[in-house]
Amino acid sequence: MHGFGDLEAVIMHRVWEHGRPVTVRELFDELAAKRTIAYTTVMSTMDNLHRKRWLDRVKEGKAYRYTATASREEYSARLMREALAGGGDAEAVLSHFVAQIGSGESEALRSVLRKLRVRRPG
Repeated sequence: MHGFGDLEAVIMHRVWEHGRPVTVRELFDELAAKRTIAYTTVMSTMDNLHRKRWLDRVKEGKAYRYTATASREEYSARLMREALAGGGDAEAVLSHFVAQIGSGESEALRSVLRKLRVRRPG
């Protein structure tokens, strides 16, 4: 898995922001208000995201309504997992990562580790 392309990322972020099924027309109208873009470009990008299994779709009349198959947080976690897997020595990668995060993120990490320890004793 790799990160999204530029337009894929814009579309996925909009789908996540909506938090409900959206049509190509809805996203096209939003995007076209801010940039020059063709309807067919939005449609083919959403179709590609569907084929890659990032979007699910249900036919409604002549159109499809699309929903994300994973949350923004799940996507981010997948990217982090990919980076860890491809980054060489996992312990060194994690060490560098932890050294770069702020105190709020450090506390969040400690909290997650405590919760995981409770779920998986030993």
